[in-house]
Amino acid sequence: MFATFMSAFASLVEGLADLLGPLFHDSATAAAIVLFTAFVRLLVHPLSRASARGQRARAALQPRIAELRKKHGKNPEKLQKAVMELHAAEKVSPLSGCLPSLFQLPAFFLLYHLFSNSRIGDEANSLLAHKLFAAPLGDRWADALGDGGVLGAQGLVYVGLFVIVAVVATFNYRRTKRTMAAGAAANAATPAASDGQPQVPGMGAITKVMPLMSFFTLLTVAFVPLAAALYVVTSTTWSAVERAVLYRDMPGAVPAAAVLG
Repeated sequence: MFATFMSAFASLVEGLADLLGPLFHDSATAAAIVLFTAFVRLLVHPLSRASARGQRARAALQPRIAELRKKHGKNPEKLQKAVMELHAAEKVSPLSGCLPSLFQLPAFFLLYHLFSNSRIGDEANSLLAHKLFAAPLGDRWADALGDGGVLGAQGLVYVGLFVIVAVVATFNYRRTKRTMAAGAAANAATPAASDGQPQVPGMGAITKVMPLMSFFTLLTVAFVPLAAALYVVTSTTWSAVERAVLYRDMPGAVPAAAVLG
């Protein structure tokens, strides 16, 4: 059953590549993966918009959460329970921002599996030899390093992807730092939150790590097959632009899944 499904998915990728062949020639399959990623992101976009609405609702609850901090600041367990009850009463999910990323995982793993196996069903996987410029879509960065090094023909393809990821990660880092700083300033201006009471348990660690999480995408790109890396790079870039638009009017709001793409 799974082999049949993978064969159908391989045929879909090949069909898209055939359509894009006149424009992209030897890199048509890579272009097909970018197009497939864009299609997935369009399907997920309504969830992203719903996530943004949920973030606005969570931001509106901050004054009430500040009151809960004042009331239960010395009892972290009671504070956490009270915050969860408030979210439930207002029908606001703290995890709604994760849904767009979770719904993308199947598409990522499909590409990962397709370009990690030498055979699909009973046939050889011919897609592995398709390329993005000089780099085969079934290879990894280690393969490129072994064939010409960092500045070889294959290595330069990865250098280009790393540069794109680094630019997007830097954009996300700066934006997340700004939004967190704005949120901290807003909380400090709230009397109930300025009395030295502790924050929601675990929030301090999240605040320190979150701005750096986008850079972890570099590791993903380095270790997965190039086809899956191309999906990650395209999706991450899409996410950066999408969030900049959806969250532009919320200076103190940080998406719950700001680094998952």
